[in-house]
Amino acid sequence: MTEPANGHTVQGVPVAELADRYGTPLYLYDGAIIRATYRRLRDLLDPSVEIYYSLKANPNISVCALLHSLGAGAEVSSLAELVTARRAGVPARDIIFLGPGKSAAELAACLEHDIGAIVCESLDEVATVEAMAAALPDTGSGSRYVRVVLRVNPAFVTKGSRLAMGGKPRQFGIDQELVAEAGPTLKALRHVRVVGLHAYMGTRILDAADIVHNTRGVLTAAAELAAALDLPLDLVDVGGGFGVPYFDKESDLDVETVAEGFNAAVARFRVDHPQTRVITELGRYLIGWAGTYVVRARQVKASRGEWFVVADGGTNHHMAAVGIGSFVKRNFPIRSLTRPAEPPVRQYTVTGPLCTPNDVIGKQVALPEVRPGDLIGVERSGAYGPSASPVLFLSHGHPAEVLVLDGVAHLVRRADTVDDLLRPQRLVDPAVPVATPAPAASPIP
Repeated sequence: MTEPANGHTVQGVPVAELADRYGTPLYLYDGAIIRATYRRLRDLLDPSVEIYYSLKANPNISVCALLHSLGAGAEVSSLAELVTARRAGVPARDIIFLGPGKSAAELAACLEHDIGAIVCESLDEVATVEAMAAALPDTGSGSRYVRVVLRVNPAFVTKGSRLAMGGKPRQFGIDQELVAEAGPTLKALRHVRVVGLHAYMGTRILDAADIVHNTRGVLTAAAELAAALDLPLDLVDVGGGFGVPYFDKESDLDVETVAEGFNAAVARFRVDHPQTRVITELGRYLIGWAGTYVVRARQVKASRGEWFVVADGGTNHHMAAVGIGSFVKRNFPIRSLTRPAEPPVRQYTVTGPLCTPNDVIGKQVALPEVRPGDLIGVERSGAYGPSASPVLFLSHGHPAEVLVLDGVAHLVRRADTVDDLLRPQRLVDPAVPVATPAPAASPIP
């Protein structure tokens, strides 16, 4: 299919029109891709396996609502994410809250909403939840308890993860050996019920065999721990980690092979645990493909033989493009949105407007001729965009976000204005004297 003369389109909507209407830089999400990705995975996985959306990947409320409409639960890791999921229509029982170092306010909100489960990352956190639950008002029913899932740091080592989250000394979860010894402590709980176990081994895994290995290992560890603790196993969260390829020489995840091995592991587990719920939590895989970071070229220039495109957005909105965490400094897929059908004529280094040489979102990218005003898209950018980037650097603020559903574009987050950025600040006038408080009396006579 050839692109129209006015450039790249999403569901028939010209990106140039969206850029003119909502401004650039912007994040553009294709709802059709989100739907297709979710439905394909849903069709492949055992119907009993529950898919939860990890809001950390993209906390936009409309993205969350779309995935919930398809059947996804929500995995949240902050008070704002919890409120986002609820306002997006996710029932409290379909929400789990995980993450190290939860605040008292976050735990209180979990109790207030009566969410599906709090994923506790330490035995001390279990004790904190027990104490908070004990202080809840008596409803008279006598049956209220708080559901807790223990996050386990398994003894086995993950495979294939670009960012390992378990299997070694970690700030996440409770070491498997310590969980196995915690039976008396857990049996003594009166206001908390441990309903299951959770493990998340790593992220952006592109080898199907590695995901199957991790899933099988988590299910085996859960079964062994439940038997050792003599506790009911109502739920096992096996994590996710399904990857999206960004860089040259990376291959798409073979999701059919993943599903085949995943389903086989679940089937073996269900022989002894037929009623246990199995959850997989996915973020990047569900929405990574659907997003494009759209920037507009402001300047095109040569410097000592190298061509540069200076755009109106950069790593302040797309820090992953410069290389953080598991990412190395390789290019995401980048294309011209103004002249997508034209062949490349030269290599450009695409930079943003920040005062740092690290503000490079693509180095030596082969593109058609780029002129000031052209639109450039960084593809596969639906996950970990502005939410994992320094959006306040140089006070540029958050970009606009647009979701296209059924051929209609919706502004799902407007760009920050200067007033938005300054509103939380408080001005102290240095010309106005401030009364100096009297010194405290000395405790020594």
